[in-house]
Amino acid sequence: MKGTIIEQRRLAPDVYWMRLEGDTTGIARPGQFVQIQLPGFYLRRPISVCDWQSGEHGTLDLIYKVVGHGTGSMKLLPNGTQLDLLTGLGNGYQVEGSEQKPLLIGGGVGVPPLYALCKALVAQGKQPSVVLGFNTAQEVFWKDEFEALGVPVTVTTVDGSLGVKGYVTAAMTGEYDYVYTCGPEPMLKAVYQVLQEKGVSGQFSFEERMACGFGVCMGCSCKTRYGSKRICKDGPVLVKEEILW
Repeated sequence: MKGTIIEQRRLAPDVYWMRLEGDTTGIARPGQFVQIQLPGFYLRRPISVCDWQSGEHGTLDLIYKVVGHGTGSMKLLPNGTQLDLLTGLGNGYQVEGSEQKPLLIGGGVGVPPLYALCKALVAQGKQPSVVLGFNTAQEVFWKDEFEALGVPVTVTTVDGSLGVKGYVTAAMTGEYDYVYTCGPEPMLKAVYQVLQEKGVSGQFSFEERMACGFGVCMGCSCKTRYGSKRICKDGPVLVKEEILW
């Protein structure tokens, strides 16, 4: 995909939202990601898809965190810049046939892929609720966008400056029959333990360093109950029952 930047803005410290225009027909599921070729950098950068409008002249919304020179250069790109992207990467979340009251749990930059997922679940007549976890109130983003979908949203902050004080597990007290989650591995492990105790299943989207993004280099392989899987190709979404911890 050749994507042209049409809008970009800062959401929180070191967190930015970018909208590109281009052929988005390769994107099929919430939870997939793209690999962006940035000017002056050899390796592409994997960024999860927040939302998209499908079409040959569609739009693609990305939310990314500045963590190094590559993503640092992204925030400086002006409108009109054309970028080369590999799209439709990863397996994404399976939404067909999910339970009626799913809980969506996102931590930090694990929040964005849950937005398109939430829209898809609402469109199916499900009743999702959302938990968004951050360190401080200053870091909170995309809460209003989730609430605009008409779903209940709980924010947790580690320092208690907004919402529930503590980690996302402190807000896993409501009624739910399935969980979708994305975030740093310590958070995913904690969510997994709660689900083990409750006997609830779910889907976990993993963050991993990767080079190719489509399963060739094998650099992001991990062990599962069903053998080794590549996070970029066979993931990033794994079901709870196959995860080894």
